Amino acid sequence: MNRIVTTAATLVGFIAATALFSPISVSPALAQSCKNEAMSKDGKPLAGAAKTSAIKKCCETAAVSKDGKPLAGAAKKSSVDKCIAESST
Repeated sequence: MNRIVTTAATLVGFIAATALFSPISVSPALAQSCKNEAMSKDGKPLAGAAKTSAIKKCCETAAVSKDGKPLAGAAKKSSVDKCIAESST
C-alpha cells in the first residue's frame, strides 16, 4: 500500500513540475500588441531594424509565466521566439 501511495505522489509531483516549467505560449493578441507598439514617437510605424528591435524588446518584457513571474532559459527563448514570429507576420 505504501508503494502505491509513493508512486502516486511521485506522479502528481512530476505532473505539477511539468506544468510549472513548461514554456508558456504567447497569445496572438499579445503578439499583435507588440506589433502595434512598434511605432515612432510621432506615431508613425517603425521599419527595418528599429521595428525588429522594438518587437523583440516588447516580446522579452511579455515573457512571463501564468503567475506573473519572468520566464528564464529555454522557456523564455521559446516564448520570445514565438512572439517575434507572430508579430512579424
